[in-house]
Amino acid sequence: MTEKIGVLGKKSPQRTGVERVVNAPLPTVYGKFQAIGYMDHDRGDEQVALVYGEIGTDDVLIRLHSECLTGDAFGSQHCECGDQLDAALRAVVTEGAGVVVYLRGHEGRGIGLLAKLRAMALQAEGLDTVEANLALGLPVDARDYGVAARILEDLGVKSVRLMSNNPRKRDALVSHGIQVAEQVPLLIPPCENNITYLRTKRERLDHHLPHLDAVVSSS
Repeated sequence: MTEKIGVLGKKSPQRTGVERVVNAPLPTVYGKFQAIGYMDHDRGDEQVALVYGEIGTDDVLIRLHSECLTGDAFGSQHCECGDQLDAALRAVVTEGAGVVVYLRGHEGRGIGLLAKLRAMALQAEGLDTVEANLALGLPVDARDYGVAARILEDLGVKSVRLMSNNPRKRDALVSHGIQVAEQVPLLIPPCENNITYLRTKRERLDHHLPHLDAVVSSS
């Protein structure tokens, strides 16, 4: 553990791990959530879990949503992220209880906003999303889900029903001690602007996207 020097010259231990900081009511267009804020002292990221209803401990419906400014805020059709966030929030409200962990620091599968935009520019020139990251000398997927597991543990969650098409999320949670009772598909109808991106996610990143079959066969 590293140390820092205080204002009086005394050494004090630097905080590590994930700390719950605040719990605030958050009324939304979907329903009234509790926004529970966390500080990831290891990475310096501020994180938030949106909790709806009495979630209990077992088989909790959850979504681990990677931050995507372009999709979540700007309505980008390059990806399906914004629609997935919308669908996940609606799903937990329909369920009556659940958690959406919004993971900051995951922009562009962990490469950051500007690097993601550079990768998108390369994709506009014909590279796929995997080739674009590699052309920039960046990892294909640099995300870590350890902080998500620690947040779920703090919420008392032991096992989950994970809303995701990505088997790597399931494997990551299991590796961090969270049981995955079920992986719930979160399938968004493709559009002209994201069909190539989605095909690449299925073919090169192992995402489970069976709804693309009809589009592929008719193209």
